[in-house]
Amino acid sequence: MDKKSKTIDRCQISGVQDLKTVLSLGYLPPVNKLNKINSSLREDVFYPAELMFSPSSKLIQLSTIVDKEILFPKEYPYTSSTTKVLRENFEELYKECRKIISISSKDLIIDVGSNDGNLLNNFKKHHKVLGITPEKIGKIAIKKGINTLIKYFNKDTASLVLKKFGRAKIVTATNVFAHIEDVNSLMKNLLQILINDGIFISESHYLVSLIETNQYDTIYHEHLRYYSLTSLKYLFNKYDMEIIHAKKINTHGGSIRVYAARKKRFKIHKSVTKILNFEKKFLNWKTFINFKKNVVQSKLNLYSILKKLKNKNKKIYGIGAPSRASTLINYVGLDENIIDCVLEIEGSYKIGSYIPGRKIPILSEKKLYNDPPDFVILFSWHIASELKFNLRKKGFKGKFIIPLPYPKIES
Repeated sequence: MDKKSKTIDRCQISGVQDLKTVLSLGYLPPVNKLNKINSSLREDVFYPAELMFSPSSKLIQLSTIVDKEILFPKEYPYTSSTTKVLRENFEELYKECRKIISISSKDLIIDVGSNDGNLLNNFKKHHKVLGITPEKIGKIAIKKGINTLIKYFNKDTASLVLKKFGRAKIVTATNVFAHIEDVNSLMKNLLQILINDGIFISESHYLVSLIETNQYDTIYHEHLRYYSLTSLKYLFNKYDMEIIHAKKINTHGGSIRVYAARKKRFKIHKSVTKILNFEKKFLNWKTFINFKKNVVQSKLNLYSILKKLKNKNKKIYGIGAPSRASTLINYVGLDENIIDCVLEIEGSYKIGSYIPGRKIPILSEKKLYNDPPDFVILFSWHIASELKFNLRKKGFKGKFIIPLPYPKIES
């Protein structure tokens, strides 16, 4: 293991050494470490991918922290605005948060992990906005007129924000709150840039949804923590904050949007108690044991389907190369002899590379029509309806393989 990556033996929130193994996917490569097809071959580095449970905080977390510069390279290939579901989600977030807190044109909205500015695009017309992201993709946001700092969010960046922009009335962190290594330092830095009567909005993969839909494919090294509302309550309480509203949302196969504020500043919505009560009954060791069994069975079933098709000489392509595709392909044990290639929409940063850990090429979706396969596997299975509609509209006549939550073939 490289010098900056490390194994962790205690809960990332509580600091207690009480971790229990829930599930191991073996060793996986970093999902954004892409090797170019025509470049000289180089060794892929694999890291342990284990889910651990902390009884003290009720947090599920990974056992290994990989160096952030490996996980989030400057040429980070993910852009949030290309997904219709995310665009609609951020539009809805903007409308919802205005019902919870009053914001004026003078108020500053900060998005940590702002990517290409997809979320802030909804705020910029009527409010002051600032994005913070370490990747070059932040330049896309700047071109849209969204003020963006291309930096990692840390103590120095928080100080810079205070000096140059002041404190924010709303700070958001969507699909990034579980990505930053030291969550306790993160909380301190967030509070530093948030006014006393401000709110913090996070969106993260939701542990309950992950378990209910067997989402082993969302387990990769970017995702250090898998939150339940119970574990978030524990975290926020450490910093004299409380959850004032929570909502399950459909992004990334099932996420949770959480509004938090300093204590006794806002009314607490009924949604919070409702979700906490459900989790109290659902999140137990028996649930985790069943989850492990279901994941292993799902893996075996998918491999069995693909093996039968290949024995009949069927041609199979993958559709979409999201991060979760890398986990699924490596964990299930797929290679270029089973999946000929994975196709991305024209203009994708990933075209011309291999799937991490494999020699499956990522190519333009033009190949789907120039050299059509018999079957396609939809790696973004959580938006299967949208993908199927679009592919049929473009003329694809083959069948679809839906890998999760239960592998199946659809016409």
